[in-house]
Amino acid sequence: MTIAVRRGNPGDHSYIEALGTDTAQTGVSAIRPVSADVAALAFRRLLAFCEQRAKSVVLIAESESVPVGFLILIVDIPDDVTQMPQAFVAYMAVEPVARRRGVARLLMAEAEREARNLGLPHLSLMVTAGNAPARALYASAGFSEERAILTKALEPPQP
Repeated sequence: MTIAVRRGNPGDHSYIEALGTDTAQTGVSAIRPVSADVAALAFRRLLAFCEQRAKSVVLIAESESVPVGFLILIVDIPDDVTQMPQAFVAYMAVEPVARRRGVARLLMAEAEREARNLGLPHLSLMVTAGNAPARALYASAGFSEERAILTKALEPPQP
């Protein structure tokens, strides 16, 4: 499978929305189970937020001119703790039939190139703790854990 990565355009919106809503539950923690509809709604909100940003970068991976994945990169929001500029991978998804074929690795490499070309000193992302394949990909690409969100499920108060 030969894969090429190109910049997204407005005509890619339907593809991104469809694959994003189909994969939205893969990033959900077992601690906070959520229905597919709610996860899809959360993705649509994220997509709208990213599309409103003039400087967001959308990357589309294609095999034989057919989309097989996408990545959305936010480049105009600094790190919330240090306020240093950064590129942030808001979302990445790969078609199930194209997984484990280097699509995500190529998308991440292109995101890194975009960040470097913009002079940004860091490329960041969030990943669910239980998503072992994604964590392995990011570790092999040189990402290090910087922060962790810890969550405790609480029982409702007794009446």
